[in-house]
Amino acid sequence: MNKRTITFRMDAQKRKALDAIAAGIDRDRSYVLNEAISNYLAIHQWQTAHIKEGLRQADAGKFAKDSEISSAFARWGR
Repeated sequence: MNKRTITFRMDAQKRKALDAIAAGIDRDRSYVLNEAISNYLAIHQWQTAHIKEGLRQADAGKFAKDSEISSAFARWGR
């Protein structure tokens, strides 16, 4: 894996919390930051893929029926 160093600013409270997490799992700050960034990227890539799929379905005219929507809201309202 080709690794490069990057630098960014972080407020003191976040750095302190980051260091506490790193100490708690016996890892260094870089490990925790890499895990956090990996999770952030995965979430946003998943979200973008689902939005694109929804747009593709909408462009194809695939919409939920009124009865399906009402049924979903009824389940969520319980």
